[in-house]
Formats: sequence, structure tokens, C-alpha cells
Amino acid sequence: MRRQYQDTGISLGCGNSLQRQVVHPCLDAPPLLRYLTNVLSKLATSTMVDILKQPETPERLNTVPAVSGVFDNGVILETVHNPEERSTRFAVWQDGQWTYSTSFALGDTLRLVPYSPDNNLIKNEAVLLPSAPEEYGSEEQLLYEIETFVHRYVDLSPLFRKIASYYVLLSWVYDGFNELPYLRVRGDPGSGKTRFLLTVGSLCYKPIFASGASTVSPLFRILDAFRGTLIIDEGDFRMSDERAEVVKILNNGNAKGFPVLRSEVSNNGREYNPRAYSVFGPKLVATRGYFQDRALESRFLTEEMGQVRLRDDVPISLPSQQRTEACQLRNKLLLFRFRHLHKVGASEELVDRSIEPRISQIFVPLLSIIRDEDAREQLREVARQYSREIVAERGMDMEAQILEIIRGMADSPDKTSLSIKEITSRFIERHEGDYDRKITAKWIGTIVRRRLNLRPQKSHGVYVIPPSERSKLDRLYEKYAVASGNESGTPQTDLEDHDPFVDRVDVGDVGDVPEQSIEVGA
Repeated sequence: MRRQYQDTGISLGCGNSLQRQVVHPCLDAPPLLRYLTNVLSKLATSTMVDILKQPETPERLNTVPAVSGVFDNGVILETVHNPEERSTRFAVWQDGQWTYSTSFALGDTLRLVPYSPDNNLIKNEAVLLPSAPEEYGSEEQLLYEIETFVHRYVDLSPLFRKIASYYVLLSWVYDGFNELPYLRVRGDPGSGKTRFLLTVGSLCYKPIFASGASTVSPLFRILDAFRGTLIIDEGDFRMSDERAEVVKILNNGNAKGFPVLRSEVSNNGREYNPRAYSVFGPKLVATRGYFQDRALESRFLTEEMGQVRLRDDVPISLPSQQRTEACQLRNKLLLFRFRHLHKVGASEELVDRSIEPRISQIFVPLLSIIRDEDAREQLREVARQYSREIVAERGMDMEAQILEIIRGMADSPDKTSLSIKEITSRFIERHEGDYDRKITAKWIGTIVRRRLNLRPQKSHGVYVIPPSERSKLDRLYEKYAVASGNESGTPQTDLEDHDPFVDRVDVGDVGDVPEQSIEVGA
């Protein structure tokens, strides 16, 4: 073909090379052929030049793969995947009904298309998608189907099974909230942790099964691209660096507005550019132990696995119909998302001021999903129990031991000051055998200043806790569940007549002075 076009003076190409070849036909060609050549030259020249001069169309430049989208006009976009037909398309929710589309236009410059069914994550079921919206009846009926499915394939306590069922609903409308709790199972190998992840995870919104990841690096990109539910077994990441990355995802992923920043190599390979990855979303986690970070621990709703003998009706291996049942429930949950995403949100009326603020924060989204008052009250009681456990655990800390001594001194009628030296002396009497290191006034003063955030002041050569810190102490007693030190029945004198905080002078901070100066005086 190329030889034929060259004989007539036309060559396949582009730009100036094409124009030069077109406008110089063979001189010894017959007149008719020369005439046709000139016509074709003009036609080819004008056509190719016009094409080259035209701005590139949105279809060619601005087609962007997408998984989902939520728009201000109420439109919701979700990718559905039919593995049997090996096809993907958009389910578009608009004006109370859904339609299907192979693309979605955003103005005149952008066109969204669904990810290909041959996408590696979709094809290998690392990410699960619904196949089509499906009617579910009432919310109660949908919740019953979820709870029945979970009960059929995994052995959980009745209360945690109900919590897990509500968490599945929450995951499908999670982007309507600003904070989220995490769901966790903890136990030894063989206790059923993986079964929980597979069963409950297969129902959640765009579950991302990350247990097979060889490193943590892909998780940031997958979470940012799919914005789904992370399903992760912490035991799969045993190296300290990997565990640190997992903790970073968990620390930043329960609240909006805290992306993870990572450096990316630029196209020229010589520069590193920072990029923010969104990791906000629901998460199911399996662990063998506890996280050292207590703040991270407080974000989990946890079930201890392997505490009782496995039920006889729980299959040892998941049957093939489990995947079909899970897909059907995901289809129903997709319609639940369409109908409820723009209606949900955290309600201030559900905040319980009597429990720890962090606990109240993570329970409010779940309480907002629940319509049944009995179930809601059960969950409130769980929140109170979690709060009591946190306070009790906190009460075993060194800070609580120091506060017990401070409160006993403050409530005693025969004490006139709260000196750091006296606090240290009493601490040694009670807890010297509990610590390997030497207990000194400087160490106790540092704990008082840095962990309890109290500001000791110097008076007559002795560092004391001043009266200005009284409001802080009252809050600390409550936070660490430190009871009144006046347990002997001795009546306390009125604070106007006896105040251990009076006549103190602010001359500095105990943590910044030599140990010898702290221990001067009584």
C-alpha cells in the first residue's frame, strides 16, 4: 500500500513531511493521473492540516477513569461490575431513580468512564463491587438479611454481630460523616479473625482486601483511588516500618481532612514532589494484640475471638454460594446508599456528655444509622462500657497514682501545701517496688508538669502546686477516676479556712531546674 501511494505522490505520515510529499507528484505521470493527484493532494493537504489545527476533543484528552462520584445536585455515580459478562458501567442515581451509562459528562471538558473490568484489582477481586442496584424492601428487612448472613458464616457474640451489621450499613454512607469508628477482631491464630474479615468485609462498601499486599505502599494509592473500606490483617505486616505505615493509615483515616503525605518521584526522575493521599474511610482490622498508641486503641470497636467453642453450624470452609449471597447483598446496599447518603449525618442529640469524648465521637455515626430504639440503647450501653474500661485502664497509670496522692494531701485537714517533695516521699512509700528506676523529686515533677500539664511554682525554696491549678486537678480526678482521699470519715474543713494552695509565688517550672533545688525544703 505504501508503494502504491508513493506512485501517486501520496505518503502516509503527518506534518510537514506529508505536505512536502503531497505537493511534489511524479513529473512523468500521465495527465489524468496528474490531475487526480493534484485533487487528492489538495484534499489530503487541507484535511490533514485542518485536523492538526483543531483543538483536541474532550473525548481524546479529558476522559478520566472513575469509580464513583457524589455531586452537589444530588447525583450519585457508582461503578457496577458484572463478572459473568466481563463488563463495567455506571449506575447513576438522579431524581429518585437509577439508570445505567457507560460514561458521565461533567460539563464540556471532562468525561468520566468506569474502570475497565480487566483492571487488575477488580479482576482479581482485591476490590469488590456490586453488579446492579437491587430492591431491598425496608431497612429492618435489609438489616435482618445482613445479620443472618454474618451469623451463618462467622461466630460472633450477639451484640457484636449486631454492631457489625450496623457497621456494614454505615460503610455505605460513610462519606456523610466527618468521623468514623473502626471495627476490629483480636485473637490468636485460628480464632476466626480471617473468617470475620472475609464475611463482613464482603458486604462493606467497595471492600479493599489488603492482606495480600507485600508492602504497605500500594495501600495509599488504592485507598485514594477507590475510597472504599480497607480490610486488613495487621499480622501480615510484621516489620517495624510496615507496622508504622499501617498505624499512619489508621491514625489519619478515621476523620476527614487528614491525608497522608508521601513523596513521589517526578517524571524526570530527579525530583521528589509531595502528594496527599486520602485514607479516610471505614476499616476492618484483625490483630493479635494491642496497639501501643492508646489514642489509636480508642478508635476501635473490638471483639475478642476464640473465647468460646465454635458453633457446630458454622462451616469450616466458605461455600461457593457465599460469594453469590454477598454480591446480592451488595446490590441491595448500593440502593440503600442511593436513597440515604444525602439524608445521614451526625446528630448532636446523640452525643453522650457523660462518657469519654473520643468514645462518644466514634459511636455517634453508628447511633445515627440505627432506627430501632432498643438497639440504640444497647449500643449506648456498649459505649458506656468502653468508656469505663478506658477510665479504669487509665487509672492504673503512674499519673493516676500521683493524682491519688495529690488528692489525699489536698483533702487532708492537716496539710498546708502540695509540695513536690512531699508527693515524691509518699509515692516512694506506696510504689517504690513497682518501678525499676530510682524515684526522685525531679522525675515526679516532670510527670506532674508534662503528663498532667500542671505548673508547679516555687515558694520558700519548695516547689508546690499552686491554687491556680485547682480547676485542672478537678478535671484530672474525673478523667483518671481518682476517688476522694478523705476515706477515713474525718470531716474536711471549709476551703475558706483551710486551703493547701494559698500564698504561692510563680517563679518557674519544676521540669527545667536541677534535682537538688527541687528537694530543698520540706
